[in-house]
Amino acid sequence: MADSAADGGNSRGSSGGTSIGKVLATTDARGGSGGGGGGGGVGLQIERARDPYGAYDAEEKPSKVEVWGWHLYGFCTYFIETALIPIVFPLIISQVVGAPPAPSQGWTKSHKGMTCREKEMRLFVGLTHRSTNEANISPLEWTAVCWFIGLVLAAPLLNFVSMRLDHGQYQQLIAGAATVVGAIFCLPAGFFRTPWIFLPYIVVIVAASLVSSAAHTRNLGLMIRGFSGPLLKKSQFHVRRSVSGWLSLYATAAGCFGAALISAFSYHMLDQKDRFISLWVVSIFGGLFWLLGILYVIVAYRPGPESPPPPFTYIISIFSYPHAVGSLVGVFLSSFTTMCIFTGAVLFLVGELCLKPVFVLYFWLTYFLFPLVSLPLLHPLQNLIKANAVKMQLLGFLLSMITCGVGFYYRNKTWNKGHVIFFATLQSTAAGILYAYGRILVLDCAPSGKEGAFSVWYSWVKVLGTCAGFGIASVVPRSVSTSFGIAFICAILGAVMFVFGNVSDLGGALAAGNVREDDEKGSPRRGMVKNPLHLEGP
Repeated sequence: MADSAADGGNSRGSSGGTSIGKVLATTDARGGSGGGGGGGGVGLQIERARDPYGAYDAEEKPSKVEVWGWHLYGFCTYFIETALIPIVFPLIISQVVGAPPAPSQGWTKSHKGMTCREKEMRLFVGLTHRSTNEANISPLEWTAVCWFIGLVLAAPLLNFVSMRLDHGQYQQLIAGAATVVGAIFCLPAGFFRTPWIFLPYIVVIVAASLVSSAAHTRNLGLMIRGFSGPLLKKSQFHVRRSVSGWLSLYATAAGCFGAALISAFSYHMLDQKDRFISLWVVSIFGGLFWLLGILYVIVAYRPGPESPPPPFTYIISIFSYPHAVGSLVGVFLSSFTTMCIFTGAVLFLVGELCLKPVFVLYFWLTYFLFPLVSLPLLHPLQNLIKANAVKMQLLGFLLSMITCGVGFYYRNKTWNKGHVIFFATLQSTAAGILYAYGRILVLDCAPSGKEGAFSVWYSWVKVLGTCAGFGIASVVPRSVSTSFGIAFICAILGAVMFVFGNVSDLGGALAAGNVREDDEKGSPRRGMVKNPLHLEGP
């Protein structure tokens, strides 16, 4: 161990790409003396960075089963906020509110004068017409309202959840209960043919999704710490960047694949004779798909310390870390931007351009499947250019600005199908980047032992931004210029905040005590890091 400590203190290693084999190979190694052999790969860097602190509250290294299980849970849950709530539920609600009246231009013309199929126009008008039982609200708007109410009602629960995630041994119970409850409430979506029953359905699903997402994100923080060690020197921080980027990018790609399955299944069932029953089947399938994630909960056991319960104000401790607060602002703006662009684009393609339904399927599949290629390729690029989480999010905001800027400029034109597919690939990559690196930045700013509290904030703020973006686009379904214009402004705000807001992953890690200066001496034990509110950037 002494030899390893000496190596770890001075090793900088290579910042090259991290393969799955290299990272997972470290899970079979046991720290200490072993480890001869060359290579200088990232796996060896992880060992050297971690070994000096093995005796100081080191987090257990994730096993291969846990790593793959963590990706499985992302595969089984990402669709909830990207396909189930914003696509499936509004479609089901539109089938129970009654037939909408004919629009002023008729069933075969859009407001832009494009020739439409009556079947698709009826579907679009059913989603956007404000007539839900004389409440002057459309199925899309009602979904957004239920979504927001779910966020509000879940907020008081999150303090309790954050304390139990960080302390005690009930993490598996919390994540498992949230998964089971959320999955169960997907099953009876079509049992009562009334739009009002979707309020409790969506509220419970949103709350369960928040809790399970927080537990999933908290485990990411512990896995990163298990791979890289409890405390790194500043010169070794690139090891943590590489590991966290690999884990988060691949999990996001897996989640996109799950969302592609749900969206494709929704399209297939929409073509059936009884749409209501068919869409109910999609919701049932979504619940069972979510329930599959319980396999990860079973194998992921990462308890917290057995210490006295923290104070009731535990949840607001994040505001003592300015870098973390800045990262949450970025999470809100990014999730708002991506959902506003996605929802506005789909409504424009269906209701104004009247593109064939099969092309909408191609659009969905491109949007959700292209990240399976683009996101894994970004990881070696990140290592090559030594980009941190902030710079990667700047790239995501830039791609989003290009997409909504071009869409806004050509809002009065008929979009070419090839151009639509191209910008779908661009925006899907942007959404994946912002999602993957947003949670990395929050976890970099989380002190050891508070990953649960920070993960709860991350999950709630992310869903708040997603709900707000969906709501804005739903209120103006025939005005793509409004949804794209607002998204463009939010993307600019996010980029400006990261450029001028003194937010960085290294600065946040220094403030949280996850990293120390190269010349700093002392014990790496938790809670013994000097200057806990260090605000210096990289």
